Amino acid sequence: MLVENQVPLQRYNTFGIVAKAQTLVRIRGEADIYGLLADPALAAVPKFILGGGSNIVLTGDVRPLVLKVEIAGRRLVQETERAWIVEAGAGELWHDVVAWTLEQGYAGLENMALIPGTVGAAPVQNIGAYGVELQDRFDSLDAIDLRTGEAFTLDAVQCGFGYRDSVFKHAPAQPGDLGLAGCALITRVRLRLPKPWKPELGYLDLQRRQEETGVEHPSARDIFGWVCDIRSSKLPDWRVLGNAGSFFKNPTVTADQCADIIGREPRIVHYQLDDGRFKLAAGWLIDACGWKGKSVGHAAVYDRQALVLVNRGGATGGEVVTLARAIQTSVYERFGIRLEPEPVIV
Repeated sequence: MLVENQVPLQRYNTFGIVAKAQTLVRIRGEADIYGLLADPALAAVPKFILGGGSNIVLTGDVRPLVLKVEIAGRRLVQETERAWIVEAGAGELWHDVVAWTLEQGYAGLENMALIPGTVGAAPVQNIGAYGVELQDRFDSLDAIDLRTGEAFTLDAVQCGFGYRDSVFKHAPAQPGDLGLAGCALITRVRLRLPKPWKPELGYLDLQRRQEETGVEHPSARDIFGWVCDIRSSKLPDWRVLGNAGSFFKNPTVTADQCADIIGREPRIVHYQLDDGRFKLAAGWLIDACGWKGKSVGHAAVYDRQALVLVNRGGATGGEVVTLARAIQTSVYERFGIRLEPEPVIV
């Protein structure tokens, strides 16, 4: 178990915000967790779990004990007539695992290519893109309870997946509640990749790319390449321009609410969901309020995609939060819709 003090976190968060961890422990295996919990000085203090840092906004130095998850490993666990079951360590980079599965001939994750962050963070956020969410490919995960040291396994139902939501984002209100925010550290994740494979081409961007290329029956590798190209054209590389990807969740509204908004804003981008509700494009709402390219200090709205907030160099977490709140106010005043941020404000 490696314990470090006063660790700079700028390279550990994709926004590139300058901050420090008062104390940081590198978690490279289950033994490190058990060693941590056996140390009276470390076991009792509040803890903050850090994966790839792609879904956080740091507003200052982090006082809780930072657990930097670096558990590696990829393997095929099982192959059946209906699926490949693959496992990856929580510290593996998500995109690298997507690329690896395709190299091995296991299709199914290609729509979620280039999503930043680690495998361990994927079920916390129930990541998704271009018509596929993690819950659609999830089998189970292993974790350790940081309060008791007990190892446990959860399936999809037990994870309580929702839109960018899971049991890991909710704190338990009382003993026995299922909320696991800050209470558990995910060590390994298993994914179920279906046989036979079929392409997921429901999103307009993918349909356009299929028409442009003339590929009638795209392979998983074709879709992987298309998604990488589309994401690269819309989203800035965080290593060049700090960002946390999509900053706000796409809001959902009832059919009546959607009809009312369309009556006032006929061009609004919207998608009907299976339950009859409608999902609105948060980026369109922000752009309609005139925020694209605008800034607060060194934090700005990306000039090519209004859903992305960026660090133009030297931005503080406070500037990012101030900008986000101003956008929320604008959207609410014009559309009566409250945008919810995706990143965790620390």
